[in-house]
Amino acid sequence: MIDIDDKIISTDILTEEFCCPLDECRGECCVEGNAGAPLEIEEVDILEQEYENYKPYMTPAGVDVIEREGFMYVDEDGDYCTPLVNDAECAYSVNENGLTLCAIEKAYREGKTSFKKPISCHLYPIRVKRFSNGSYGLNLHRWDICRCAFACGKRNGVKVYEALEEPLVRCFGKEFYTQLCEAAAIIEEEL
Repeated sequence: MIDIDDKIISTDILTEEFCCPLDECRGECCVEGNAGAPLEIEEVDILEQEYENYKPYMTPAGVDVIEREGFMYVDEDGDYCTPLVNDAECAYSVNENGLTLCAIEKAYREGKTSFKKPISCHLYPIRVKRFSNGSYGLNLHRWDICRCAFACGKRNGVKVYEALEEPLVRCFGKEFYTQLCEAAAIIEEEL
């Protein structure tokens, strides 16, 4: 573990390789699992405010779930999560040519919304835990369906933190990412 400001980071994030090959995994992370994607409380408000902008990209089943159950639900741990269709795929997902994609991100890429997607989705496989003292813990989540992403990262020599530069900067800022790169370089020298 390393500390940067108020963040405790698992060194696996700096040493493990990861690169999501969507053509191999087919977006299964939006379908599999025992809960929806974690949401920050402010993201729930954004999902509601931006709904009409990304709604046209959603499936009818996803729209039905959102309009019946709301933009999120609270899981057994008390965390906010994206709603699910049939206890499986994320209500915000859409299938296109055999790939599961994010309807919100599709709308974002077409300039229809300013919200890219939930930060937990953007940061995956990094999971962020906020502690009661205000600090954060960043850990690497290993999920069997992402086995191909770890293999792809190894083949291409892409570290987790490198693959996730954009969401790390989005979440914690450029200065944090610069410090993370510096820590990675020190760790690399020691190996």
